[in-house]
Amino acid sequence: MSDEAATAAATETATAPESLPHGIGSSLSPADARAKTEGTFPYAADLWAEGLLWAAVLRSPHPHARIVSIDTRHAREMPGVRAVVTHEDVPGRPLYGRGTADRPVFASDVVRHHGEPIAAVAADHPDTARMAAAAVIVEYEVLDPVTDPEQAFEAEPLHPDGNLVRHIPLRHGDPDAVGEVVVEGLYRIGRQDPAPIGAEAGLAVPRPDGGVELYLGSTDPHADRDALAACYGLEPERVKIVVTGVPGATADREDQGFQLPLGLLALRTGCPVKLTATREESFLGHAHRHPTLLRYRHHADAEGRLVKVEAQILLDAGAYADTSGEALAAAVSFACGPYVVPNAFIEGWAVRTNNPPSGHVRGEGAMQVCAAYEAQMDKLAKKLGVDPAELRLRNVLATGDVLPTGQTVTCPAPVAELLQAVRDHPLPALPKDTPEEEWLLPGGLEGAGEPGAVRRGVGYGLGMVHMLGAEGADEVSTATVRVQNGVATVLCAAVETGQGFTTLARQIVQETLGIDEVHVAPVDTDQPPAGAGCRGRHTWVSGGAVERAAKMVRTQLLQPLAHKFGMSTELLQITDGKITSYDGVLSTTVTEAMDGKELWATAQCRPHPTEPLDEAGQGDAFVGLAFCAVRAVVDVDIELGSVRVVELAVAQDVGRVLNPAQLASRIEAGVTQGVGIALTENLRTPRGVIRHPDLTGYALPTALDAPDIQIVKLVEERDVVAPFGAKAVSAVPVVTSPAAVASAVRAATGRPVNRLPIRPQAAVVTGQ
Repeated sequence: MSDEAATAAATETATAPESLPHGIGSSLSPADARAKTEGTFPYAADLWAEGLLWAAVLRSPHPHARIVSIDTRHAREMPGVRAVVTHEDVPGRPLYGRGTADRPVFASDVVRHHGEPIAAVAADHPDTARMAAAAVIVEYEVLDPVTDPEQAFEAEPLHPDGNLVRHIPLRHGDPDAVGEVVVEGLYRIGRQDPAPIGAEAGLAVPRPDGGVELYLGSTDPHADRDALAACYGLEPERVKIVVTGVPGATADREDQGFQLPLGLLALRTGCPVKLTATREESFLGHAHRHPTLLRYRHHADAEGRLVKVEAQILLDAGAYADTSGEALAAAVSFACGPYVVPNAFIEGWAVRTNNPPSGHVRGEGAMQVCAAYEAQMDKLAKKLGVDPAELRLRNVLATGDVLPTGQTVTCPAPVAELLQAVRDHPLPALPKDTPEEEWLLPGGLEGAGEPGAVRRGVGYGLGMVHMLGAEGADEVSTATVRVQNGVATVLCAAVETGQGFTTLARQIVQETLGIDEVHVAPVDTDQPPAGAGCRGRHTWVSGGAVERAAKMVRTQLLQPLAHKFGMSTELLQITDGKITSYDGVLSTTVTEAMDGKELWATAQCRPHPTEPLDEAGQGDAFVGLAFCAVRAVVDVDIELGSVRVVELAVAQDVGRVLNPAQLASRIEAGVTQGVGIALTENLRTPRGVIRHPDLTGYALPTALDAPDIQIVKLVEERDVVAPFGAKAVSAVPVVTSPAAVASAVRAATGRPVNRLPIRPQAAVVTGQ
């Protein structure tokens, strides 16, 4: 049995026992599954090159300080040190940034956040590099940090561009509209770290033409290449990025600030340079989820139908803009949730502070507002004396309704169906008949609580996200499909981050051409760009490009046969490697039809354009939307404040199931990440300093924390404008599940629960 067959056989699939998974709709296993399972899959941290040097970066210990002087003399004189670089050694543009180029490669006159790079060192041993970085003497004039985003409006400018990154005032409907019932709330969402399973690593190798090649776990290699080339003062063609294995990504995986010193040192020394970040450096270097402050006022009539929503949303962008403008647009646009709201007035701001930079993390903007508007729906239900699920059903969005941005929902929006599915799913049994010593108490297996203090709660969450880029982003991807000797190869610069694109590409070609053996070529920037691996882009845009290229090859394959038999190619079909005509006259294999020829085609996919939000927050800003409903069941120890998530029932609008096993794993992973957001994950930054930048102090949910996840319904109502009709599946359960868990804790305790993650004191009930 081949490696691939063994991997497939080890995976439960819906296929017949005698056949391997094949084509769209099957649970085809990833080609690299065995290598990753056995630990033989190569990541950037595993790479080596002759004459290798090691890099280390000196980072600021202060969140805000003026740099008086930088003395690199002692570091340069250390034996084994080959180069020390600072802001003075950046030959090109000194600024970079994913959304806005406002971030210095190395701080020069001022540091704006804890961990900002000051200098970088290349040496012949990693210990030497670290000691040399520590030997760089920096004299600081420490300044008071601005860490409260509300204070940023009045504080002295922290950046030449000011403290305000973006302001979006959304105006929709009648500002004088009022409801018979009004509820208000103030909500806070903490800072979450993407916490990838592997810390950042990379290898830079100088090229004979004076350029540099970088081997990285990049998720957007062409954007990274262009940013690096500008800072290096090189043409983009002289900077090449080769994508290695990506050890986990729930956002833009590699921070460009990590990549920039690496290539700069390779260019300076003329030697290969490797940098492997510690977990602490990883926490300090990459962007985090935006901490957010939200104020809400909901108006409803006596029946609970929403009349107006007013909100103020403040995103803490940290020291630099990054993608905060995009996150704010999502937060403001989805501030009312998947509900019909005839009148909405939302004010949104993203501001700079001296906190660590915030950026793209799965469901950014949408996750924060979901927690707030669902808390408001719970408050409204309680005030009206209506069942929370029933209240939501009275207000849910459907296809044809209008968003507060003025955009009509044209895609499938089966929100009511999703909510009904989780509401009607049987509840898990109560442990009343279980001996007390066998109870799974909140607080873990060794929980100190008493069964008599445990209260069970049931809560709901409805969430929505947008797919692809928004507000006029040019979404495009290019793919080439080549077939020779019965083997197909796909070339596409869409990075496999764990979302399953390479598996999907193989399935598309199998389905279209009837060829079993399909390989996806490694990604580098010599290929045409495919864009970033986020928001379901590669399923839609890159998958669409692969499908179009495969169909073009199919036409090349079938046209000679169709011409020979006097029929159109539409009358021929390919099934299980055989080409047959509708009338049975023609029957041959794909291999025979190829007759030794090489066929290939290149195609692009570009979804319909969007437009930026105008000065009133109006516009058709989004290509498509995806929805999710989650019902959470929790047990809360009302004396200790500990919470155990018993079950999460999930119903999701997926458009079309392309790979059942892969889809289920993505939903389960997203839900589990949401549990971490709700209960444990809080990157604390007192006075701007990251406290406990490690996986001991930062509490990720483990297998012991993962609840029973029931995927009760997948609505396959195909989106006609999306390739295959499929929707993104990873982000929306992350957005929705924290709100559902918080709702269940409210139901169990009667407490408001207005902060995520939920602190123990928020779940304690006094006077019991």
